[in-house]
Amino acid sequence: MIFATVAGNIGKDAAIRQAGKDNVCSFGVASESKVKGEKVTTWVDCSIWGKRGEALCQHLLKGSRVTVVGELSTREHNGKTYLSVRVSEIALMGGGKKAGGNEGGSSKSSGGGYDDQDYGPPDGGDDLPFAVSKFGASESWWRW
Repeated sequence: MIFATVAGNIGKDAAIRQAGKDNVCSFGVASESKVKGEKVTTWVDCSIWGKRGEALCQHLLKGSRVTVVGELSTREHNGKTYLSVRVSEIALMGGGKKAGGNEGGSSKSSGGGYDDQDYGPPDGGDDLPFAVSKFGASESWWRW
């Protein structure tokens, strides 16, 4: 089993779908890096299964910054290889759409459509469905 940590912006609002008897929350994360001085974007398909995914789905909005940790896998389709992570841990880093449905923040093309000053939950509330902090109260990592 290979675990990966991916940090980036969500490409579009997360969606719930039925997979057998379970529900799964799916979303894509764009992670940027530099290779030989040029910006390269790598897309990773992420999934959170069960009730945890159902509870988090409404908070995983386009433009939001997240860091996910989970089991890495690949799949082939039409000659292309796609990266996937089955999420075991997630940190919401802010940004994205606001509760009213408007895009947050600045219009900088490289900024990903988020407000650099917004580090709280996407809706500004503190009722996120997190259970217990893994690293202490000052950190934003939670294990389910």
